[in-house]
Amino acid sequence: MQPTHFYAITMLAAGVGIPILAALNAQLGVRLGSPVAAAVVLFCVALAGSVVVLLVHGARPILALPTVPRHLLLGGLLVAFYILSVTFIAPHFGLGNAVFFVLLGQLISAAVIDHYGLFGARVTPISAMRLGGISMMAAGVFLTQKV
Repeated sequence: MQPTHFYAITMLAAGVGIPILAALNAQLGVRLGSPVAAAVVLFCVALAGSVVVLLVHGARPILALPTVPRHLLLGGLLVAFYILSVTFIAPHFGLGNAVFFVLLGQLISAAVIDHYGLFGARVTPISAMRLGGISMMAAGVFLTQKV
């Protein structure tokens, strides 16, 4: 299998997992009576799984952590924001609506990050085709809200 095919399949699986994660954690929050408690449980399970993978692949790279710029750690806060947001909002707003808006935000921010090469990303200018795709997605989200 070519690396690009592996990458595409892996990211497709990650994309499939996002609404499943959102649905499971939203229900966990309802059952526990606390979206925050559900987020804490999710992060504990995620930490345990990540530690296992780190140990399998070799824990040595973690020793470089004190030398990395602190702003690179903000990704953890963004993950927490996403998990807490979807866990709070999905039961009230609907899972589909929540995920559609998350996806729209991802498309817009990814296009901006790629266009300017922010955070070390490969520069990929925003083209008319990309803008058209984002606009179509926005129109689709709008239509789902009108039904």
